[in-house]
Amino acid sequence: MRDLRIVFMGTPDFAVATLNAVLKANYNVVGVITAPDKPAGRGQKLQQSAVKKYALENNLTILQPTNLKSESFLNELKNLNANLQIVVAFRMLPNIVWKMPEYGTFNLHASLLPNYRGAAPINWAIINGETKTGVTTFFIDEKIDTGNIILQEEVAIADNQTVGELHDTLMTVGSNLVVKTIHLIKDDKVITTKQSEFEEKAAPKIFPETCKINWEASVNTIHNLIRGLNPYPAAWTTLKSNEEEIKVKIYDVKKEKINHNLKPGAIVSSKNELKIAAKNGFIFVESLQLAGKKKMDIKSLLNGFTFQENYIML
Repeated sequence: MRDLRIVFMGTPDFAVATLNAVLKANYNVVGVITAPDKPAGRGQKLQQSAVKKYALENNLTILQPTNLKSESFLNELKNLNANLQIVVAFRMLPNIVWKMPEYGTFNLHASLLPNYRGAAPINWAIINGETKTGVTTFFIDEKIDTGNIILQEEVAIADNQTVGELHDTLMTVGSNLVVKTIHLIKDDKVITTKQSEFEEKAAPKIFPETCKINWEASVNTIHNLIRGLNPYPAAWTTLKSNEEEIKVKIYDVKKEKINHNLKPGAIVSSKNELKIAAKNGFIFVESLQLAGKKKMDIKSLLNGFTFQENYIML
């Protein structure tokens, strides 16, 4: 049985759950590496990462390098004398960092690798209409998300599940998988599986243009895009009238497949309901956000806003 000294690397809430699980399993975390504090909000005050806040609360040693190859950081990392490194939602590591510990560096990725390598695996699984995804632990190598697989666990995706809901499920399942992976490493019982080099589906970074709704698409395609971006970064469209165009972010929706003669993007509204025509049905909008306004449920919006006959979503 190995005596583990762990360095944990991560930044957002997704990583906090794993760090918490590692500590609760009574493993020795000798250091935490996270992103430098960044200015945010209207006042541009420096904000700590979620992982840093958690590490401070638990009196863990914290390093926040801006350059992972800098001599000062590498010396600090060596001085922690770790023999295992765990990476969850961090950034690409230089060889000198991931090769440093005796028992290697492993990563938690929110997909069933080799599918959905990249920055946004949870979003793309839903956007592409998958019915299942999962989490993978693997040893890091020179490329992104290509190393030998240690463990995987499958998770079903429900028909109306949003990326926010799936994120939270994978966060919990992933935390437990990381602890199982550490157990195997501690007991020297790891058996890895080489990844296929062929990647059928990718998960690239999401840009604003990725999030624009095309009302000419099918109801299923639009429904998947919206829930795959809800709550962040949110799918968007443009509300056009004769006088102006307003950017609209759309969040919670339902779909209805039905034949109709309306133009894609046509709006049908009543006192309590808003639906938008797509190629082969309607998208029922349950919450949205008009530019410059707060996010609202549709009934609250319709109390004070009327969609005129000449309005259309582009």
